[in-house]
Amino acid sequence: MLSAYFVSDIHISSPECPEARRFVSFLVSLSGGHNITHLFLLGDIFDLWVADHKCFVDRYQEIIDELQRLRDEGVAISYFEGNHDLYLQYFWRDKLGLSVYESPAYVRLGNKMLRLEHGDQMDPDDKGYLLLRWLLRTVFIRILIRNLPEQLIRMIGERLSAHSRRLTSRARSLDGPRVVHKIHTHACRVHEEKAFDLLITGHVHVRDDCNLSSSRGVFRSVNLGSWLDSPCYFRLEDTDAQFFELNDHAKKGRSEINESECAG
Repeated sequence: MLSAYFVSDIHISSPECPEARRFVSFLVSLSGGHNITHLFLLGDIFDLWVADHKCFVDRYQEIIDELQRLRDEGVAISYFEGNHDLYLQYFWRDKLGLSVYESPAYVRLGNKMLRLEHGDQMDPDDKGYLLLRWLLRTVFIRILIRNLPEQLIRMIGERLSAHSRRLTSRARSLDGPRVVHKIHTHACRVHEEKAFDLLITGHVHVRDDCNLSSSRGVFRSVNLGSWLDSPCYFRLEDTDAQFFELNDHAKKGRSEINESECAG
């Protein structure tokens, strides 16, 4: 039975922050072969992660251990780069064996074709960011950043992350409807390019779920929101697809434990 989970924009800033503790609890509650077949991390899981620098690996070992456990239990885990987590292939793909994506990807799950992406390329008018995104992925910058001292990486990255988060929060609070309009415009544009049944994005910290249409037909567009505001996940099963609040997930987990104890 298909049971795919989708999360993005958790923005874990330290192992002790509320977002980290929620994410660890969420992962602990999942069990491969029982209630999850796929886990999709659609970017900005961490407030800062760069390549395979030891400072990040050591800092978030508890999360890494839980993801490794799920992988070993047979869960297919995919991690999409965001604008806060970069050069993921060096650790998450090459050392942990996860599927890593730098760009949007089309994935078939069950009878549905999905387009999955972080969402930071959805605004073609944001020329400054798109130029920066391209620059950060050039071979020269990639090699440079991988070889900079870790303390310098953290200092630069934390300042850029804080600036990016302020811009995202300001844009969301000042003009939420405009942000949703950009999500829908992007969704219709990419559906015209190649049809799919479901688009799932993140990045803009606005939760949205809408049925749309293009000349290619009707489809569904989902934006995952942010755990900084309202922690949630989206779950796709064979016959259902919907959002769940994290507190609902915790209640469901406790219910399953109690049922198991009663059965025993």
